[in-house]
Amino acid sequence: MVEIHVDVRGETCPVPLVEMRKAVRKAEQGDIIEITGDNPASKKEIPMAADALSLKVVSIDENEKVWKIKILK
Repeated sequence: MVEIHVDVRGETCPVPLVEMRKAVRKAEQGDIIEITGDNPASKKEIPMAADALSLKVVSIDENEKVWKIKILK
């Protein structure tokens, strides 16, 4: 299992979603993709996109304005 880190802090939609999808395409089955960002809309959209792609959202952590979403492929 590999952890892939995607940092999209300072980016607005649709960039975080596009970067998440790129990471998912590169990832192998069983890899964890961790997306770090600060855009509130993306925090809602990324888990919805993961669900649509039949991926499991492992965790959503938020610390002040920065959030981290972990997705299992």
